[in-house]
Amino acid sequence: MESPMKVYEALQWASSFLTEKGRDANAGELLLEHFLQMDRTRLLSNLRMVLPEEVQENFRKAAEAHAQGVPVQHITGYEYFYGRKFIVNRDVLIPRPETEELVQGAIERIRRHFGKNRCLKLADIGTGSGIIAITMKLECPNLSVSASDISEKALRVAKKNAKALRADARFIQGDLLRPFLARGETFDIILSNPPYIPKRDRTSLSVVVKDHDPETALFGGEDGLDYYRRFMEELPQALNGSALVGFEIGSGQGDRVSGLLRAAFPGSRVETVRDINGHERMVFCMK
Repeated sequence: MESPMKVYEALQWASSFLTEKGRDANAGELLLEHFLQMDRTRLLSNLRMVLPEEVQENFRKAAEAHAQGVPVQHITGYEYFYGRKFIVNRDVLIPRPETEELVQGAIERIRRHFGKNRCLKLADIGTGSGIIAITMKLECPNLSVSASDISEKALRVAKKNAKALRADARFIQGDLLRPFLARGETFDIILSNPPYIPKRDRTSLSVVVKDHDPETALFGGEDGLDYYRRFMEELPQALNGSALVGFEIGSGQGDRVSGLLRAAFPGSRVETVRDINGHERMVFCMK
């Protein structure tokens, strides 16, 4: 990529180069959109445009960095979630599309379980970049939204996202529900995408994940269920009489997480929901 290249030539080069390195061939398109400040439609309508020299050089370096395992989102500094642009960096888990399904499932069940237009209190536990808390507030403005994370650095990112997206959410540093329990606070809705990858699966993860996402946001003990067990100790003190709990889970964890919720809340309605790819991804408990 030394001589001047047109957009389509740069995309062809990146696709071939990244495929050879075992990375997603489409990453080149995302990077070029970023450096040219174009959306996909505009990029594809300018395929014969010659790349400015600086853009071409930055694009080449970015593609090489991604080939070495650096996530595209850490190069661009953002990721889209539920149609909105969120700041991300090494201090937070990169938002996954599957978590959008947790948000959508929660919105549907809030309307079904509580009815419309009620003022309810929601807590997002382990908020990271703030995607769940912020999206829930923007999609359901009547909610009073709080969020916690043990990482001060993650909370800085979440607060920046809330400010940029004009979402009125409260962020508190602390371990799971403890900062709220210490204040005697209770909630109608508690959502969480906790760390759930078993430690034994570490070696099978892509370097893009295991070397760049924060470990504290990935691993949930030997079997991946440590945080769910801790939730069962804290949730009974944090929920109001009629309440909704929603967790994101790893594939194959549905029966065990559902069992923990049924034991903690006998008589409640618990359901495991599969994502668009057919994998167990969410567990909801309606108390």
